Amino acid sequence: MDTMIKVCGMTEADNIRNVDVLGVDMIGFIFYPKSPRYLYQIPRYLPTLAKRVGVFVNETKENIHMYADRFGLDYIQLHGDESPEYCRTLHSNGFRIIKAFSIALPKDLLAVSDYEGFCDYYLFDTRTARYGGSGQQFDWNILQRYTNSTPFLLSGGINPYSVKALKEFHHPRLAGIDINSRFETSPGIKDVERIERFLGELKIKN
Repeated sequence: MDTMIKVCGMTEADNIRNVDVLGVDMIGFIFYPKSPRYLYQIPRYLPTLAKRVGVFVNETKENIHMYADRFGLDYIQLHGDESPEYCRTLHSNGFRIIKAFSIALPKDLLAVSDYEGFCDYYLFDTRTARYGGSGQQFDWNILQRYTNSTPFLLSGGINPYSVKALKEFHHPRLAGIDINSRFETSPGIKDVERIERFLGELKIKN
């Protein structure tokens, strides 16, 4: 399975280092104060192998510039109600953008077209009543209706037992998968061995 792996919501230096050396493609840091995985200060270690992704919810563009500079972010992930114009402005300023969309029904894909050309990736997550993930999986079959050109990351409740379903899910724009709470020992602390086993099982051919 030749897809990128993004590990999101990390907070602690040694834990970040141990995940970084596993060979994942992206590590995400959440800069949303209401999240239990909120990163409020720079850890002693930041990824040197994986790309650094900053996750924001309805943040000001000025603060995004500040965080991007301070943490050396490679991507900006927008998980709120950010408009296409907001994304266009950041993208035109040189930021690589991942825009998250909450999915529960096929109609939830309709808004995606308005962001075409302003984002490097979309991220499709499970719809919840609040911002952020739920640890639950949505019906991936809905994404067969997605026909835009922007590649996407698949998120929402992916866990160590999702390998079979991931191998059976095919879409020409699938670029990677995003894992978070189902691979934790506590909020913000990842189970490194669980992630390593998961990565190994994904690479086993059917």
